[in-house]
Amino acid sequence: MPTQLSTHVLDTMHGIPAAGLKIEFWQLDGVAQHIKTVITNADGRTDEPLLAAAAMLEGHFELRFHVAAYFSAQQVTLPQPPFLDIVPVRFAIADTNAKYHVPLLVSPWAYSTYRGS
Repeated sequence: MPTQLSTHVLDTMHGIPAAGLKIEFWQLDGVAQHIKTVITNADGRTDEPLLAAAAMLEGHFELRFHVAAYFSAQQVTLPQPPFLDIVPVRFAIADTNAKYHVPLLVSPWAYSTYRGS
């Protein structure tokens, strides 16, 4: 199991991977610092880990999932303002030798996450 931080997104409204969903990755220790922005691929995953082995850091982080823009692009009619717009998921990395996977299961009305494998 490689040391890394990864994510993926599942569209539970349609029962498919959420392809084309924008995700911002932030480090929150001290002053919030934007690390990168990625777009999910056809499998609802990023093309590479958010952090790979050599880049793993202890600390507090946030993934910002742009779900309203994704569902709008899927031609889902959303109320204005949408119930869920950008979903923030805050988490911490304590062990830089471990694998961290942060999936998001999302619809326009609900979401869940967990530490996956």
